[in-house]
Amino acid sequence: MSIQWKGIMPAVTTKFTDNDELDLKTFELNINAQLEAGVHGIVLGGTLGEASTLLDEEKRLLTTATVDIVKGKVPVLINIAEQTTKGAILAAQKAEEDGAKGLMMLPPMRYKSGDRETVEYFKAVANSTSLPIMVYNNPVDYKVEVTLNMFDELLKCKNIEAVKESTRDISNVTRIKNRFGDRLKIMTGVDTIALESLLMGADGWIAGLVCAFPAETVAIYELQKAGRIKEAIEIYRWFLPLLELDINPKLVQNIKLAEVYTGIGTENVRAPRLPLHGDERKQVIKIIEDSLKNRPTLPDYKNL
Repeated sequence: MSIQWKGIMPAVTTKFTDNDELDLKTFELNINAQLEAGVHGIVLGGTLGEASTLLDEEKRLLTTATVDIVKGKVPVLINIAEQTTKGAILAAQKAEEDGAKGLMMLPPMRYKSGDRETVEYFKAVANSTSLPIMVYNNPVDYKVEVTLNMFDELLKCKNIEAVKESTRDISNVTRIKNRFGDRLKIMTGVDTIALESLLMGADGWIAGLVCAFPAETVAIYELQKAGRIKEAIEIYRWFLPLLELDINPKLVQNIKLAEVYTGIGTENVRAPRLPLHGDERKQVIKIIEDSLKNRPTLPDYKNL
């Protein structure tokens, strides 16, 4: 297995300048903060990365820039969210050329594919690339569920190795473990049930608020892994009001505002998104400021 599917992998935000171009300087600042905190991988171009607004050349530039920044310390993955099988195969080929070490894949965009169509879509891409693949299973937001029976078929492709489990049903962790053992690695994808999922056996966490709070996120993972559950829960309880900013239609704006407060990002988003304003902005700022007033002192989680 070329990727160790475990630990914390940030679904990083894409940074933009005031002129709506890629802001690679601020992007590098954030990636370095993630690496310093001890993350285990970087995921580009997901929902938080404003994938639907990125040009093809921008995705490629983000990939090559991130590969250069991390210098092999952790694997770089890029999300594939395409409308056609042909487009997804091309995206996978470009990712491989650009130095990505893995793919996160959504079902087809726009068209609500049936079970057979979804399976054939994933298999076609898997058979076109040597890169390991993590299937992003998020029926809440993307309206297509990849069921266990579908995974039975998908796992015939050796490079389909993991699932980003975002059904919001914690018992799915146990269902997957019961059905597939370690053949299908589980990366929980919902911030507000992440610790619960890890305790039930998920291998890692594709995280959102980690973009602004990398150390706290990694500390939770490392503490629970070391069996120091009480300490992990204490940090997690402090973290929950912030984590709830991730399960919101304005999650990109919310998390980018949090990045401003922790000094590793800007509020710039790409239209049609706009920065938060009015009462909505005030509410998010209050959550962030209240949390920062009580920010926990972390143990030496890197040396547990």
